[in-house]
Amino acid sequence: MAERLLIKALKGGKYTKIVTLNEKKITKMPSVLEKLPGLKTLDLQNNLIPKVCPEISALTQLTTLNLGNNLLEEVPEEMKYLTSLKKLHLFGNRIHRFAPEACDGLQNLILLNLNNNQLTWIPQEIVRLKSLTYLSLNHNQLVSIPRELCFLESLSELQLNYNQLICIPEEIKFLKKLQKLLLSRNNIEYLPEGLCNLLNLRILDIAGNVIQMFPPGFQDLKLKEFYCEGNPLFLKQPVNAIKQEDVWSLQEVTSRFIMNQLAAKNPFLTKAIKWYPQVRNMLSKGKKCAICGKHFLTTWLECVEFFPPSKNWKISRNLQLVPLRVLICSYKCFNQRDPNLFGIAQV
Repeated sequence: MAERLLIKALKGGKYTKIVTLNEKKITKMPSVLEKLPGLKTLDLQNNLIPKVCPEISALTQLTTLNLGNNLLEEVPEEMKYLTSLKKLHLFGNRIHRFAPEACDGLQNLILLNLNNNQLTWIPQEIVRLKSLTYLSLNHNQLVSIPRELCFLESLSELQLNYNQLICIPEEIKFLKKLQKLLLSRNNIEYLPEGLCNLLNLRILDIAGNVIQMFPPGFQDLKLKEFYCEGNPLFLKQPVNAIKQEDVWSLQEVTSRFIMNQLAAKNPFLTKAIKWYPQVRNMLSKGKKCAICGKHFLTTWLECVEFFPPSKNWKISRNLQLVPLRVLICSYKCFNQRDPNLFGIAQV
């Protein structure tokens, strides 16, 4: 069947615009494709192709290439010759790297789909994809994303679900046209403040991470859909302060100094504390402020009220976000306290 379809395409010569060879159990990309210089769309998904043939470089008018669900192990270098390419589908392969110069000629690429591969990193050269609007990297093994990705000025949709990300670079603020950001099922601990500068962002999914609070200005986002179930957000009613001391006790002042010095690995205190078991026992009961990061011993808490999410937001049904509050320590975090802060923190 594949041979008949190829013969028919070859008869059309330069006038053949579309070749579709899905699910034909092809184990090698046909080299005769070079005889179809006018080809616009090439669909080879659901085959057994391990490599791209060099002859593909002749397809300079190709705008859509689908190699999804094959056996590729890299984003091939031959892509750089496809200067007219706008849509590239490489999902469902075994890709774990980008070949050198693979991004060089893809100045017109709008869509790149790399879902369900084995990528652990994205090269800095991705910044060369100046026209990229849709980038999908779901179900890979990414532990970080390069800051260069944040300089893709045309990017409107970024999908990074089901990876191993622990943070998002602050430079994400430069993705001014970003409308859809999907980050579910990662290991992200916090969202950068730069995220709040994305005024065109309409859909944000951070479900299934380890986020406890949101950055200042988060409530100003013009979201239409927001999903954050599965994060360790503190949803209980805040505890009112038992007492509100303006002057700390000498024990509290001393304890805070020692704990913060120990956190900074002060060699003198680290050695000296070994000789005072009672002090060690007391300091072991200390806690760390979720806002300022400093240590404290006093157990009472202060309550800070938050702005509720916009009524225009579509949020997860099981998410009780109204009203929102945060629990902070009695450290008097004057430098950290922001009346416009939106989020939930756990002490």
